[in-house]
Amino acid sequence: MSVRILALVGSLRAGSHNRQLAEAAVKLAPAGAEVVLFDGLADVPFYNEDIDVEGAVPAPAAELRAAAQGADAFLLFSPEYNGTIPAVLKNAIDWLSRPYGAGAFGGKPVAVVGTAFGQYGGVWAQDDTRKAVGIAGGRVIEDIKLSIPGSVTRFAETHPVDDAEVAAQLTEVVARLHGHAGEAVAA
Repeated sequence: MSVRILALVGSLRAGSHNRQLAEAAVKLAPAGAEVVLFDGLADVPFYNEDIDVEGAVPAPAAELRAAAQGADAFLLFSPEYNGTIPAVLKNAIDWLSRPYGAGAFGGKPVAVVGTAFGQYGGVWAQDDTRKAVGIAGGRVIEDIKLSIPGSVTRFAETHPVDDAEVAAQLTEVVARLHGHAGEAVAA
């Protein structure tokens, strides 16, 4: 059984270490799991009920929702901006939480991971992301965590996929999320 995991990255920067971490997840996905990196978050307008009108939803938001509807699980990568979740990731969660009661998360398994320059690897932002996505209807898998500190130095010359420790940890994260998603799909 194939499981589709949608990866959303909370950093728009081209050289983002969280984007690199997501790229590593795509490469390290176990057999039967497909990690798909959504690239259009920069184009999704800030959530506004006035523009969230059936038949007239802005195309980038509609594309995000369609990708999310086709996913069996979600893997969110959150850096830490001023001690909390980046606006682009929160905005994606807001779009996916609607329409109220029928959002795209719909009880699907969600894991939140990431890396940040600080000594805790973005834990506060990841905790805030878990809270927001849980309220938005996702089934947050609380025991799947990966917070990698010191991103600026750790990944200065090494892509996360080439860091043996990070690759092993990320492989475990994706495999565990795949297991949760597989259980949900089979149910």
